[in-house]
Amino acid sequence: MLQDKVLIREVGPRDGLQNEKQMIRTEDKIAWINQLSKTGLSYIEVTSFVNPKWIPALADCLDVAKQIERKPGVTYAALVPNQRGLESALEADIDEVSVFMSASDTHNRKNINKSMDATFPVLKEVVQQAKSAGKSVRGYVSTVFGCPYEGKVSIDQVVHTSEKLMEMGIDELSLGDTIGVATPNQIEEVLLALKGIIPIERLALHVHDTRGTALANVYQAYQLGVRRFDGAAGGLGGCPYAPGAAGNVATEDMLYLFNGLGVETGVSLEQLVDSAEFIHKKVGRPLPSHNLQARLASDCKEGV
Repeated sequence: MLQDKVLIREVGPRDGLQNEKQMIRTEDKIAWINQLSKTGLSYIEVTSFVNPKWIPALADCLDVAKQIERKPGVTYAALVPNQRGLESALEADIDEVSVFMSASDTHNRKNINKSMDATFPVLKEVVQQAKSAGKSVRGYVSTVFGCPYEGKVSIDQVVHTSEKLMEMGIDELSLGDTIGVATPNQIEEVLLALKGIIPIERLALHVHDTRGTALANVYQAYQLGVRRFDGAAGGLGGCPYAPGAAGNVATEDMLYLFNGLGVETGVSLEQLVDSAEFIHKKVGRPLPSHNLQARLASDCKEGV
């Protein structure tokens, strides 16, 4: 049996809610984040400081970030696209700033409205100013394993983009399977290409479960030395600029896997499923989390 510890990055309040058609009330977002803070999670990405014209579901970003109850030992992060977003994030006293771009130019233009080459200097300025303000910085690379517009993304392009972000001074790099097309052999291929230039302890994996391979990919990355994983409670998620992308891997499904492997997470599975059930009722649609579905089926059976 494997023995180790992994760090779970909960991205549900941001990546999970950004694509929801049902608008979630600000007070419900705050209550959900407060609930997540009590599960043992050490990292929660609470919102995104993007123009509300592009992501209306997160238009209340400042209110959410300012009103949540901050628990000692928990890092509260937010996505920041540019200088204006950084100013708002600093006003809200976010603990960690997350910058993002794609490994494919077409998706980058759709998502950020800039070419990849034009994005690098913008992000470099954000990283430098965030660091000057005493904040840690995380970088996301989207479409690492496939692009909804260009199809396959070359390993060379992934390596180039990742190196450029690391050179800016980010503390951690999250590799995104934005449209959920990766299989374990692709996970291995990318990680082997990157491990010689980026310390494995500074890499994280961010997978979507569009084709049902998310947990297999998590397990493969774990076996290759990755110890940081993104998840969204309930399996929420999807990208407004990635047609067909399903939700993130459900955080509670990853917890179940790691618990079974004897891997320490520090997070309560039962409380995480409670939080998934809470947001499930707010979004008004079924969520794909297997552990949530097991809970709901059990509740239904007990009520018979």
